[in-house]
Amino acid sequence: MDVLGATPTRNLALELARVTEAAAMMAGRFMGRGDKEGADQAAVNAMRLILSTVDLNGIIVIGEGEKDKAPMLFNGEKVGNGSQPDVDVAVDPIDGTRPLAFGRSNSLAMVAVAPRGTMFDPGPFVYMNKIAVGPQAKGKINIEKSITENLRAIAKAKDKAVEDLTTIILDRPRHDAMVAEIRKAGARIRQIPDGDVAAALMTAWADSGVDVLFGVGGTPEGVITACALRAMGGEIQGKLYARDEDELRRGREAGYNFDKVLTMDDLVSSEDVFFATTGITDGELLKGVRYYGDHITTDTLVVRGLTGTVRQITATHTTDKLENLSALRY
Repeated sequence: MDVLGATPTRNLALELARVTEAAAMMAGRFMGRGDKEGADQAAVNAMRLILSTVDLNGIIVIGEGEKDKAPMLFNGEKVGNGSQPDVDVAVDPIDGTRPLAFGRSNSLAMVAVAPRGTMFDPGPFVYMNKIAVGPQAKGKINIEKSITENLRAIAKAKDKAVEDLTTIILDRPRHDAMVAEIRKAGARIRQIPDGDVAAALMTAWADSGVDVLFGVGGTPEGVITACALRAMGGEIQGKLYARDEDELRRGREAGYNFDKVLTMDDLVSSEDVFFATTGITDGELLKGVRYYGDHITTDTLVVRGLTGTVRQITATHTTDKLENLSALRY
C-alpha cells in the first residue's frame, strides 16, 4: 500500500549504494581485530553521515534498536536530508559483526527503503521463525507445514529430488530438531554461525547452490530480507518467535500475534522497495573490501522492487579524493 505523494519513484538504490559502501569501507578496517563494538560504531557513523546527504525524508523502522541499544540509527530516528520522498528505512550497518571481528566470511553492510508506513515494525520482539526461497519455489512454501512437506514442495518446483536440495540454517541449539528432520528427509545442510540475511539472499542467487533457508533468526533481518527478495523474485515467510513465556505474554499484551504467518506483504507491503548491500568480508554473494593504500575496492548488490532490476557494482574509490569530500577517514 503506497502512500500518495510519498512513493519513492526514482531509483534510490544507486544512492543507497553509497551508504553501504561507506559503512563497509569503515568497518572493513576492523576485520579480525576482535573489536565488534568498534567495528559497529565505525559502520554506524559512516552510514548515518552518508544517509544524511540522500534526498529522502526517512524514519528508521528497523535500526540498531532493541538488541544493540545504539545511540545512533535507532528505531524512530529521522534520516535523509528531509526532502521527498517520505520513506521507512531499515538498516543493518554490519550483518555479521562476529564474523567480521574474527576475520570470517559473509559480513555485509545493508540498507533498505520503502514508502512510509509499509514496513513491518516488530517493536521489541526481535526473533522470528523463517523460511525463504528463490524464484523457482516462490508460492510453493508454507511455514505452517512441516519441513519435510516444504522440502518436497521445493524439490517438485525445482524439478529435483529432495536429496539434491541444499538447505541453510543458523548453527544454534534451538535448531536441533529442525536439523534432525532435514537429515531424515535426506536434504543437504549448510550450518552457518551468523548472517541469515546473506543466507536468505543466497536462495535467490543461482550460483550459490542454496535452495532454502530455515530457522529462527532476527525479525529486523526478516524485514530487510523481504525488501531484497521482492526484487530478486524470491519469497520469505515468518512467524514471530518468543524466547520464553514472559516475552510471549508481553507480546500478546502489546497486540502482536505470534500465531500469524507474516507474508512478504506483511513484512513490506509495497513493491516500490530498494535494497543495497556491500560486502565487508568475502562471501558467496559478494567480495569483501580491499585496501590498496591509494584506493579501495568494494563489491555491492543493489535491487529495485518496481523493475526487478538487480545490479552488482564493483567500485574503485580513490582514498584522498574521498577524504577531501567527507569527514570520514577511510
